[in-house]
Amino acid sequence: MTTMTKNPPKTDVKNKSGFHLDKEAIRAAAKKIDDGAVTEGYRGNREEVVAMLNDALATELLCVMRYKRHYYTAKGLEIEAIKGEFLQHAQEEQSHADQIAERIVQLNGEPDFNPKTIAERSHAQYDESSDIKDMIRANLIEERVAIEAYRQMIDRIGDDDPTTKHMLIQIMAQEEEHADDMSDLLGL
Repeated sequence: MTTMTKNPPKTDVKNKSGFHLDKEAIRAAAKKIDDGAVTEGYRGNREEVVAMLNDALATELLCVMRYKRHYYTAKGLEIEAIKGEFLQHAQEEQSHADQIAERIVQLNGEPDFNPKTIAERSHAQYDESSDIKDMIRANLIEERVAIEAYRQMIDRIGDDDPTTKHMLIQIMAQEEEHADDMSDLLGL
């Protein structure tokens, strides 16, 4: 006859991979609430990442202004669809700026919205074209600039900051869609 004990001895149960989370590090991270989302496990160069993101923020804000200017100043009976594309892109660029500003705050940085320095910090340029083809061409050029800037930032960050890297990859994908849209409008 087998007897059952009321409280059987504890056994160390491992998951299939044998990996265990470092519970002490997890609890230590929980105690440093003044650091916000940045834990000791963050491997990125926070100051460098915040600086890159502030330049990207300036780029996105300048792109919003360029697309808005093109939306409001484009003239002609047959360009309503193009104007709609400009407005949609302006709204998406604003969304990118919002995401970037939020990430800067998560990294305990301060988003730089200083209008005096936006143009000099931006990777892209403003455009005052009055011809619709010139507007489209300028937007295509600046989308390509943004794509390359994001590619370089993603490479620089590598795997040290997966959250920022993932955000930048998503933004870059949308910038590629914008470039494709502008290319289609030019008939390239």
